[in-house]
Amino acid sequence: MKKVLIGLVVVLVLGAVGAAGVWYFLEQRLTTFAQTAFGAATPVVVEIPPGTNPKGVATLLAKAQVVSDADLLYGWLRREKLGPKLKAGEYEFVGPLTPPQAVEKLIKGEVKVYRFTVPEGLRWDEILPIVASSELKLELEKLKALAADKAFLKRAGVPATSIEGFLFPDTYTFPRGVSEEQVLRKMVESTLEAVKKAPRRQGVTLDLLQAVTLASIVEKETGAVEERPRISCVFHNRMNHPDGETKGKLETDPTVIYAKMLRTGVYSKNITREDLLTPHPYNTYKIKGLPPGPIASPGGAAIAAALNPLDCPDYFFVSKNDGTHIFCPDYACHEAQVKKWQVEYFKHK
Repeated sequence: MKKVLIGLVVVLVLGAVGAAGVWYFLEQRLTTFAQTAFGAATPVVVEIPPGTNPKGVATLLAKAQVVSDADLLYGWLRREKLGPKLKAGEYEFVGPLTPPQAVEKLIKGEVKVYRFTVPEGLRWDEILPIVASSELKLELEKLKALAADKAFLKRAGVPATSIEGFLFPDTYTFPRGVSEEQVLRKMVESTLEAVKKAPRRQGVTLDLLQAVTLASIVEKETGAVEERPRISCVFHNRMNHPDGETKGKLETDPTVIYAKMLRTGVYSKNITREDLLTPHPYNTYKIKGLPPGPIASPGGAAIAAALNPLDCPDYFFVSKNDGTHIFCPDYACHEAQVKKWQVEYFKHK
């Protein structure tokens, strides 16, 4: 009996030593694995679907050759208890990377992002194709449907029945998988934020829709940033003096162009006398004050100019045909500058 007990103890001791040896060997392999960089210098994109367990993550990363061994990565994840911290998404890896460096991206949720840029002064029907053509792979028809969806516009905070003017010009960054609604809501939020942050001159009482509407006109009237507060001043002077020089009419050509587009379905910068005389809610040669809504998407500078116009005596401005303007306080000055910069200029041309 004593010999049996001694033998059993020896077996247990040998088993323990063997287990310790296996554990030590495995620990050494995991430590070496975690310290060894692997992967190609060229970018590798890996999609981690929602709900993927740690073993699945290890398999995907090994299959993409981000790491050298799926089993070792899985063992390392278990040892470090990192499984619950891994986040789903699309990730880009540029190696060589050690396993901790690769996994850190998943823990931080550093997903691959895609960018698109919307220039200032575009209409909504010009902006949506830019969004749809980005690498986000959004559907143009869904974007158009949302832009015309009154319920969506209300949820997004657009104070109008059209999204025109509320798709803020900027460079946007989104991860793959973002929805059409999320993208448009972000663009609208950026416009609302720009209006909220813009300084407002004392006495300017424009509401949100009026502010964006005037800003869109300022945006289309000049590409010279430094002129925008003075252009805005002209329009404020006209609106605030309905019985003065212009009888409350803005008389701005971009609104006539927009009205013509709404009437004919064709966008054209060629304005005829008939266009100027045709009554339309957006024809500011026929209506007093602002049109019903924006005519394009204004940038931050135009929004700021609309709410914080320069203090000036001007009621008119005339193009110098180089992107800038001459400003005038009265009609006599205006006529003289029209003769110089429109009639004589093009006569000499």
